[in-house]
Amino acid sequence: MTANNVLDLMAELGALQKGHFLLSSGRHSDTYFQCARILQFPDLARELGVELAQRFDNLTTDLVVSPALGGIIVGHEVARAVGRRFVFTERQDGVMCIRRGFTIEQGEKVLIAEDVVTRGTSLLEVIKVVEQEGGVVVGLCSIVDRTGEDVALPLPLQALARVEVTTYEPDTCPLCKQGVPVNKPGSRGN
Repeated sequence: MTANNVLDLMAELGALQKGHFLLSSGRHSDTYFQCARILQFPDLARELGVELAQRFDNLTTDLVVSPALGGIIVGHEVARAVGRRFVFTERQDGVMCIRRGFTIEQGEKVLIAEDVVTRGTSLLEVIKVVEQEGGVVVGLCSIVDRTGEDVALPLPLQALARVEVTTYEPDTCPLCKQGVPVNKPGSRGN
């Protein structure tokens, strides 16, 4: 599956949206990727998970971890494809953590999977949790990488599609200045 195939499929299923959006990073954009629209189809979710997992064929992985909410399905499917256990992190009182009796064992090699990465905030939070629990992050992946050149991650991000999409700080957003209502679709309770 090529990047163009992924983007065409997302557009066809309404996962690639245009408008005025408040991203979970806090930035604004005229483009939004609602991966839940594609992941709602189990066969497509499995196919995307397999595609991401294949990028780590030569990597030893013990565990796949994803941030809730957006990364859960893709992380589960990557874990299925690599034949490993899956857990997710979630925010409690605004802080990313492991809950629900999940554990990360000392020295476990962890692959982190996400749906869309814009600023890398959730990935960095998950990395911190994994390391605090004693795990070792060995890989990062996402369906869509919209980070551009200005986001520094500790490992390369493997993505099915890389897209350059302009984002704005709220106070410099031209859509806000035009009075276009903002849509808040993110999973951080925005």
